[in-house]
Amino acid sequence: MTTAMKQTMSSAAPGWLRAFRTLPRQHGFEPLRVEGQVPEGLRGSLYRVGPWTFEVHGRPYQHWFDGDGGMLGVRFGPDGVRGASRLLETPSMVAERQGSGQRYGGYGTPTPLLHKLRNQRKNSANTSVMAWNGKLYALFEANVPVEVSPEDLSCVGESDLDGVVVESFSAHPHRVPSRKTSYNFGVSYGRETKVELYALPDGGKARHMGSVKLPGATMVHDFIATDRYLVFFLPALRLNIFRMLLRLGSFSENLHFRPDVGSEVLVVPIDDVEHPVRIPTEAFYQWHFANAFEQGEQLVVDYVHYPDFTTNQWLGELVRGRTSTAAKGVLHRAVVDVKAGTFHTERRSDVSCEFPRVAPGVVGRAHGTVFMGVHTSEEAKWGPHNGVARIEVATGRLTVAALGAEQYPSEPVFVPRPGGSAEDDGWLLTQVFDVKADASHIAVLDARRLEDGPVARCHFDHALPPTFHGGFAPA
Repeated sequence: MTTAMKQTMSSAAPGWLRAFRTLPRQHGFEPLRVEGQVPEGLRGSLYRVGPWTFEVHGRPYQHWFDGDGGMLGVRFGPDGVRGASRLLETPSMVAERQGSGQRYGGYGTPTPLLHKLRNQRKNSANTSVMAWNGKLYALFEANVPVEVSPEDLSCVGESDLDGVVVESFSAHPHRVPSRKTSYNFGVSYGRETKVELYALPDGGKARHMGSVKLPGATMVHDFIATDRYLVFFLPALRLNIFRMLLRLGSFSENLHFRPDVGSEVLVVPIDDVEHPVRIPTEAFYQWHFANAFEQGEQLVVDYVHYPDFTTNQWLGELVRGRTSTAAKGVLHRAVVDVKAGTFHTERRSDVSCEFPRVAPGVVGRAHGTVFMGVHTSEEAKWGPHNGVARIEVATGRLTVAALGAEQYPSEPVFVPRPGGSAEDDGWLLTQVFDVKADASHIAVLDARRLEDGPVARCHFDHALPPTFHGGFAPA
């Protein structure tokens, strides 16, 4: 099936803007052309999710976050590399596509006047993936998980995990290896704003752990977990609940950065969720965490820090090809003293970055290396990330991958080399849009030798819109 984007691209538009087009071709797993040599030990499947439509019935979405979700899958096997790409189909997506016009609002797109009284939300399934107990899910933080078939990427159906999910399920679950359990949350807005906490044990059933009241109607995108704690950095944002109830404006338009109220570090003991620790601090914003670990009663947390919320404006404007502000995220390391109730954060790199990841073997443990998407120059900050890099957190030493000119990568995913133990002994997989070819590929990089460029490029015969997050399932 082919879906063409109805808007036209100006000849003066930057080349990378062509990545932000509705998926041009859907297909199941088919052979990909491989340039270079795929490492012998790289066996398994990469799955990634992102917003893969940019308009509905001819009306452009007002923010990158609003498009219907699409998923790519790439299988690395002994007989070659095969790839698939599909738009996902939740009931609300299908109903809107089959209707005569836009039915739903989104994060940055207001609800149409005729549909304001319906009080319905679309499950866009456009942010991340989760593999749990033999099943694959696409995640969208404002709704329930969507099960996807790993065989052909078709939608199996929405799931509240056997009645466990209260209202929503974040797109950022985190596993605690020592507990053999993944944890997640969902935000419930109302008279009080709360985070609902969930535990997903390996081989067991999901359960609702309880809820924790938030200091106000804020937005929480991600959290991080250690052996004993779930850690939230609650931003100095406040949502105008009254306007949202009246469906006046979009969610994004009703979010306001409030330096006067400050941010709050919320530390929830996994075994005692009714007694969280709250630490007020100066206002800042954060989308994503890299990792966290415990040192006695102190928690060491690596994350991407923003001084304000103009990142939201930057993300929304990218899909129009011109941003009015530059990206401002940089890697920070925070130390949270749970007993003393203190929070200290310091910059560990000056490079503009996002989508930080660590090797699976050091999740929840002390780590020295973070992989992330970066901007390679000041000028590049006005567009999407144009590089991936490895940073040594202790020294700030940065190694940027040699991808070539006008190559625009998505979040890097680290895959350990079989039998390896070092946190950089493996490969980075990143989805890349090649402006000159007007097509996309998966670049395979030796994590220890990023400066040498890809050891292999696995080419789709068409462009793929950018994706936010993904994961790798070993064979």
